[in-house]
Amino acid sequence: MKILHSADLHLDTPFAGRTPEQIQFLKQALLKVPELLAQLAHRENCDLVLLSGDLFDGSCTRESYLALRNALEEMKIPVFISPGNHDFISPDSPYSAESWPKNVHIFTRPEMESVAIPELNCRVYGAGYRSMDCDPLLESFRTEGEERYHIAVLHGDPTQAGSPYCPITSNQVRESGLHYLALGHIHKAGSFRAGETLCAWPGCPMGRGFDELGVKGALIVTLEDTAETAFVPLDTPQFHDHEICHGTDAHAALAALLPALGDENFYRVTFTGESSELDLAALRSAFAQFPNLELRDRTVPERDIWDSISEDTLEGVYFRLLKDAMTDADDDAKAALTLAARISRQILDGQEVRLP
Repeated sequence: MKILHSADLHLDTPFAGRTPEQIQFLKQALLKVPELLAQLAHRENCDLVLLSGDLFDGSCTRESYLALRNALEEMKIPVFISPGNHDFISPDSPYSAESWPKNVHIFTRPEMESVAIPELNCRVYGAGYRSMDCDPLLESFRTEGEERYHIAVLHGDPTQAGSPYCPITSNQVRESGLHYLALGHIHKAGSFRAGETLCAWPGCPMGRGFDELGVKGALIVTLEDTAETAFVPLDTPQFHDHEICHGTDAHAALAALLPALGDENFYRVTFTGESSELDLAALRSAFAQFPNLELRDRTVPERDIWDSISEDTLEGVYFRLLKDAMTDADDDAKAALTLAARISRQILDGQEVRLP
């Protein structure tokens, strides 16, 4: 059996702090995610879909509801949704106020319930949040029924035992009797196996800021004797955060870091190290093919690392010894002594030291 597992779409994210053009671009990209998931489900010939909560960032627009509803209907296979802390069940939530396709089942109760799918010889379990926080729904849970496969979909936190967001522990997973536990809530993909159960979370399908970096996607789960997952990237905008320890040519360093061709991904590049003042406006202009490039200058003014060798101090003696040792040294030794002097100067000046 094949399963598409996704979570944390956060449709209608406001993208605060971005320019109007960036907000429009990101919102439109996010609206395309449900259709990308539908295409992936068809391409992989999936048997069912698990959506582990926070599909909406809060109250949803009509546009976002229709984008999700139409994509789920297009999938034409069973879809199970477990509402999370951002899209919890309430009288005015889209799960209560809107209609959904017949192939969609939403777990609306705050305790575990199940749905049997005889044609797939499996049983799917789940529950939904009723507020922003949630008790440990998997505590004391055990599977039931004679189906071959037992699967659960939950919005839960496997990283903190005291989390207010349905904490999941390895012991709960081990004792559950599940073959696969599909989680949401954590925006970076991960998994662990406890006993016979594989617990996994796909991360968000699209990064929304520099706290959600790199390639994002969904999981394709294969259930046979055991559960196995494969991460599948989605064609969504990405956020990348880089640091360049500036040498002499900021343009060359930036060109070496960025892709050869421009794109609409979001890049934040911070220049560090010693430098004369950088012309960030000129650099942005030179890399105009990256419209979402953010540059930051965190460099400090250049300083002569040997400027204290004439002082009659312990510091002066130390730097004189390093300088004198370079007289008969080969190139590698000179480079090592210069690096030692530079690191020592940074420490003495209270700067953060980053080794090359």
